[in-house]
Amino acid sequence: MAYDYAPFPYTAPPGLTAPEQRHPVVIVGAGPIGLAMAIDLAQHGVASVVLDDNNVVSVGSRAICWAKRTLEIFDRLGVGTRMLDKGVTWKVGRLFHGDKPVYSFDLLPEEGHKYPAFINLQQYYVEQYLVERAQELPDLIDLRFLNKVTGHADKGDHVVIDIETPDGPYQLEADYYIAAEGAASPTRKRMDLPFEGQTFEEHFLIVDVEMEKSPFETDSPERWFWFAPPFHHGQSALLHKQPDNIYRIDLQLGPETDPKAEATEEKVIPRIKAIVGDTPFRLDWMSVYKFRCAKLENFVHNHVLFVGDSAHVVSPFGARGGNGGIQDVDNLGWKLAAVLSGDAPAALLDSYNTERTHGSAENILNSSRATNFMTPKSPIEALFRNEVLNLAATHPFARKLINSGRLSQPCSLQGMQLQSGNHPLVGQSLIDAPLDGGWLVEQAQGAFTLLTFGEQTAPKVDGIRALHVATPGPDLARRYGSGCYLIRPDGHICAHFDRPEPEAIAAALARAKGQTQ
Repeated sequence: MAYDYAPFPYTAPPGLTAPEQRHPVVIVGAGPIGLAMAIDLAQHGVASVVLDDNNVVSVGSRAICWAKRTLEIFDRLGVGTRMLDKGVTWKVGRLFHGDKPVYSFDLLPEEGHKYPAFINLQQYYVEQYLVERAQELPDLIDLRFLNKVTGHADKGDHVVIDIETPDGPYQLEADYYIAAEGAASPTRKRMDLPFEGQTFEEHFLIVDVEMEKSPFETDSPERWFWFAPPFHHGQSALLHKQPDNIYRIDLQLGPETDPKAEATEEKVIPRIKAIVGDTPFRLDWMSVYKFRCAKLENFVHNHVLFVGDSAHVVSPFGARGGNGGIQDVDNLGWKLAAVLSGDAPAALLDSYNTERTHGSAENILNSSRATNFMTPKSPIEALFRNEVLNLAATHPFARKLINSGRLSQPCSLQGMQLQSGNHPLVGQSLIDAPLDGGWLVEQAQGAFTLLTFGEQTAPKVDGIRALHVATPGPDLARRYGSGCYLIRPDGHICAHFDRPEPEAIAAALARAKGQTQ
């Protein structure tokens, strides 16, 4: 394969020879979500132990599409620029019906943002960068590879964890246990928690192909999606460019597919040749899968917390899996740190459950709709889809009905418990803008921040960082208008004030920390 899967070192944990002191947080799973969780907590001063039963990054490109908001979070965690430099930047999606273009769309038509609409970057690179970032924080992050969790017990005020290593078993105690083990979460299964949703019977082939240049190459990378292309009759296909001359190809195969028979070079190579013609290529990785859209009813179970695919799964169309998981991390990290430090009541974690079950439900709704549009279940559904595609080439209204994956966007928290007031931006995620030679997202994330403009000055309020912009640029002025804003550590705007009165700001801060209703 193109990537060098070098193993991470195993070190015998101290718990093998003597009981360890109770840890504030133990995270199970060293994928992108678990690693990001550990780094986020470390940046809030919270130490964690990360346990993983493996010692290499994930095999195959897996999650590749990282959205603008996710990149802004990764920026705060210290890997965003590295991901941007390595990744393939894109913002245009192009749709086809058969061999005819239907229309294209631009996901970020305006300038004035540090990060693009999307980059494509293989999951193994993201995990590598996050491991290396975590290794820069050894006093706060204890990475333990080849440490397999075999059981856990919630004791009311802490969790006891059973772990197996190459040198034998041991136990850990943690104030909080975070399950970030992925879609097959053993923690969820041990707890016998219902994981409810819709299973899709369609099979899809996912192939990473190495080739110098795609026959569909354009001046800049784009997402190409075909309904019923001539090279894959009656089904759908998706093409994405990745770094290192790797191209992701997804092909719908149908519900009756034999996965073992299809995931072979004898079957796959003719399918790829039908797409790329005489272009030389090499198979790098392939898999046949089907998926479900499902989630836990609750992500918080006393001192056991679920994040990422352990809590919710979606189809890969729309890039809502990995991006949604990173938004879980962004939401949970500051809240758990505040609870552990005594700066907020434990009930604040209930808001993580409320806000992120809302976000995952929104992702599942969009993902299910996309899959249903791509895979009609009856002749009437197929007729409707095909007529929509036929109309869309010349009638813009029909384009809104096409769904090849509504691409990931941060959800709004408007009207939820921690927000104050009904200003249109309250509950929305931070909108980036140029700021004094830098960017707003660089200065307004990671801590409660009061953003003021012009002649307004920020009063001193304990627990709030002041960010004053004397002369807002046109992008900042257009996106934020007048008044001042209280921004949560996760970049969500939680209050707006016409004038920065200390009492009102302190009240909004208390509400955002779950200290008042």
